[in-house]
Amino acid sequence: MVGRSKGFRSRTRKKLSRELRRKGITRFLRKFERGEKVVIDPDPSSHKGMPFPRYKGRIGVVVGKRGKAYLIEITNGKKKKVIISRPEHLKKL
Repeated sequence: MVGRSKGFRSRTRKKLSRELRRKGITRFLRKFERGEKVVIDPDPSSHKGMPFPRYKGRIGVVVGKRGKAYLIEITNGKKKKVIISRPEHLKKL
């Protein structure tokens, strides 16, 4: 018997799907400044730098940059967490 797959996007058919197909590359070239508020909105067409689905819809603050990705600080209950995400998965608030 074959074991069940447990990849990064397993069991996310509905969670990580879009109604309309987006075109263009402008979302990949977005720039964010330090201290700016952003919403985590994963883009399913790009797998690289996608934050964990649990953080979908969360609001955070940009605290830095790491390569092409941004460091986003969010609060999870009383804890502060830093999420690493690429610009195509973020929206300005």
